[in-house]
Amino acid sequence: MRVIAPLLALCSLSLLSLNALAAPVPGLYQVRETVGSQHAAERLLVLQQALDTLVLRLTGDPEASLRPELLALREAPQRLVSRYVYDGNTLVVDFDPATTGAALREAGLSLWGADRPELLVWWMTETPDGAQLVGDAQDSASLLQKAAQHRGLPLRLPLADLTEQMMITPDVLMAHDAQELRKASQRYGVDALLAVQAKPARGNWQGRWQVWLGKDLLQGEATGNSLAALGDAVMLAVQQKLAPRFVVRPETGAAVTLVVDHADLLRYAELERLLEPFHPRLRKVEGARLTYRLQASPDQLRAQLALLRLREVPPPVRLASDPAQPGAALAQAYSDNALYFQ
Repeated sequence: MRVIAPLLALCSLSLLSLNALAAPVPGLYQVRETVGSQHAAERLLVLQQALDTLVLRLTGDPEASLRPELLALREAPQRLVSRYVYDGNTLVVDFDPATTGAALREAGLSLWGADRPELLVWWMTETPDGAQLVGDAQDSASLLQKAAQHRGLPLRLPLADLTEQMMITPDVLMAHDAQELRKASQRYGVDALLAVQAKPARGNWQGRWQVWLGKDLLQGEATGNSLAALGDAVMLAVQQKLAPRFVVRPETGAAVTLVVDHADLLRYAELERLLEPFHPRLRKVEGARLTYRLQASPDQLRAQLALLRLREVPPPVRLASDPAQPGAALAQAYSDNALYFQ
């Protein structure tokens, strides 16, 4: 089926104004690990540790690195590395995305792609001197940014100006309905909210966290021997909660027809990137309507499409099989196993 001409027609459509949609995580395949020396023996151990960090980042599964299928990769992680450099006491490792992704899939791992929900992090640190939100211009912001990058999560911090400091109390932060927190978050237009209440406890740091992704609430607790360690523990816990919603397991999916209406060139490019793990086939282009055939779990597909702010709509009313009736052929062309979005 020829779809080139209709796709060219999409170019003439005006691009929609999109607000804070999920985008590829920068540095997803770059891992930074602390080293004690530059000796070859320790370098191999740190490269193995970097591979373990990356596998956890891509799968959300803490047991994935222990699979026997990864034994050969762990024994020679250099095969997947495009470059590494020392930055003081840190080894910065760049894994080749194509080679690494192919090797991990061949080992039977299901991976989370680079498109991930952006988290607006309301982090409140409580000390005997009082409670304070962490803003994007504060020194402690870099600790959270590093922790998020280490765990493969796109993070955004609020301004934490005087108005927000007064508005976001501990009760507002940890409320289950998040009504007030959502009001304060509207100006940032992100995909998900992460609220963290951190406080010192018996020589360590303890944190309670809550994530709102759409209407869903995820929560947990974490500890660390420093504020930086707590930040990493929180980001790791959040990553492991989110990953099962987005990790693509094609072998568990069924053949699904996806129809996206009111598309334009920008939406087409985003869809191609976001749907890539499902091996999509563009079957039809009719004006601003795109019809794909792919292999996916419907719930997983819905989670992915939510990152593009697409709205699911009811299937069209099936029309009688009368060729003279307008739209009849179109209605019959869609399978019952189909999802419809605008």
